[in-house]
Amino acid sequence: MAFCFCREDVAVVETPVPAPAPGEPMDTMTALQMVLRKSRAHGGLAKGLHEGAKVIEKHTAQLCVLAEDCDQPDYVKLVKALCADHNVSLITVPSAKTLGEWAGLCKIDSEGKARKVVGCSCLVVKDYGEETEGLHIVQEYVKSN
Repeated sequence: MAFCFCREDVAVVETPVPAPAPGEPMDTMTALQMVLRKSRAHGGLAKGLHEGAKVIEKHTAQLCVLAEDCDQPDYVKLVKALCADHNVSLITVPSAKTLGEWAGLCKIDSEGKARKVVGCSCLVVKDYGEETEGLHIVQEYVKSN
């Protein structure tokens, strides 16, 4: 008897985003996490190289997020080239595990902590969902870089 564990086995759950204190500016990574959560809730995320490349080539991509710790140089080169060719904004995050958690590729235990996080090296946002303060912060960050 053989068992197959696919990405469909991973539950998509909401992870809490730490809200900044009122009047305190939100940092870019917290804002990006909020944008990805809203986008995921509206079905606007493409996870992985295959899905992400399809979305970018269809010219429906709004933003691409790439993990810095990706150990495949060809993967990184392809994502950066696709983003440059199709004028898609690219943001990098330090860890694939963090990006996987933000994409909902994890299980949440009874204390609200993420468990069994699956790493995700590339995420493409095709629909932001709602306009939020975090979205404005991310768009300003993209314009400045």
